[in-house]
Amino acid sequence: MHNNKNIILTEAEKEKGEIIKGCTEGDYTNSEAAERLGLSVRQVRRLKRKVEVFGVEGILHGLKGSQSHRKIDTKQEKKVLKFLKKKDHHDFGPTFAMEKLEELENIILDVGTVRRIMVDADLWKPKQQRIKQSHRQWREPMLRYGELIQYDGSYHDWNEDGEEECLLKAIDDATSIVTKAVFDDHEGIVPTFRFWWKYIERHGRPRAIYLDKFSTYKVNHKSAQDNIHFMTQFERAMETLDIKIITAHSPEAKGRVERGFRTHQDRLVKELRLAKKKNQDEMNDFLEHTYLPKHNGTFGRTPRDPRDAHRPLTDILKKKLSSIFSKHYRRIVKNDFTIQWNGRWFQLLNNQPTTVYKKDEVIMEEWLDNSIHIRHTRNKEVYLIYQELPNKPKQVRRPPTVLERKSTAHKPAPDHPWRKKR
Repeated sequence: MHNNKNIILTEAEKEKGEIIKGCTEGDYTNSEAAERLGLSVRQVRRLKRKVEVFGVEGILHGLKGSQSHRKIDTKQEKKVLKFLKKKDHHDFGPTFAMEKLEELENIILDVGTVRRIMVDADLWKPKQQRIKQSHRQWREPMLRYGELIQYDGSYHDWNEDGEEECLLKAIDDATSIVTKAVFDDHEGIVPTFRFWWKYIERHGRPRAIYLDKFSTYKVNHKSAQDNIHFMTQFERAMETLDIKIITAHSPEAKGRVERGFRTHQDRLVKELRLAKKKNQDEMNDFLEHTYLPKHNGTFGRTPRDPRDAHRPLTDILKKKLSSIFSKHYRRIVKNDFTIQWNGRWFQLLNNQPTTVYKKDEVIMEEWLDNSIHIRHTRNKEVYLIYQELPNKPKQVRRPPTVLERKSTAHKPAPDHPWRKKR
């Protein structure tokens, strides 16, 4: 029955064999043996016939000790181990290793086989299964693509050079597709404005954006800049674009984007290492054209409603994007028609497209190209004409009381009928 003579019986198998042997010798009835072994009487009879022919080994399964027909051959297993022991592959997990074996070596194995090879070679330690504690109510994903976009940033040593960079990422709630991701130095308002300007030009305006209220948009990282007024600036821009802002009160509330970052910190780091991408431009190019299409193909899903909820930009909004995605600051016009902002002085010139009075409120716009533009709060459609001063202006004794708009009124001719009436 068994070709392998070195089969060792377990204690349970030995006990089972003794009971069946005792049954054949009349020590037990078939019913008693079946009750002790937890088997049916029919199974006991079958085992008795095997023991009578093969002895105690008759209780063993017929395939015990034989080699599996699906066993990987030794030559291929050595090739797999050689691949796994390469310097750049030292931290691969079984699933990622299986994918890369097929992609790079054209070796197709199931994840269980790869895991077994790695465990036998001490390249992987099976993780203990933790009991999942569910303390939050599950939220059903949105119906349509573009209804809700989760947005966040993650600081990590992405290219393994010892320095942390920030990965800004937007993930669609309905499909789990990463709609946009980019590496930047920090997650302040300028990188965020650049991110969403490009996003909206490509995809349109989502219905709502879900972001963290208390973590990255407070100053809590050495690379963070201009985050103190982040929500004020960001909410103002999104309100202009008719995009609703929803703030999460904990990272766990943004489950899809947070779980995604854990996946990227495992997979993306290894992919960047294999592709030998080190500087930010190379990393962003790889991220957009190689990593994200593959990632979305693996982890994305079909929405319940196939319609796209993104809305296109109107022609009016297209013309205002530079203003919308700029930092806004309110300032007061001084008596000499100068404006002070951020240690700099700006002199309003005499001829303006709209009338300006002393003590008027204006909006200073700092565009993403670092240029400064000034708008009146009373007439927001026009920009004021100014000259930046090198130093603080000297006080003028009798400044003008108003900067008037240049008159375009028509002066009647001497022989005009209007004059004759007088």
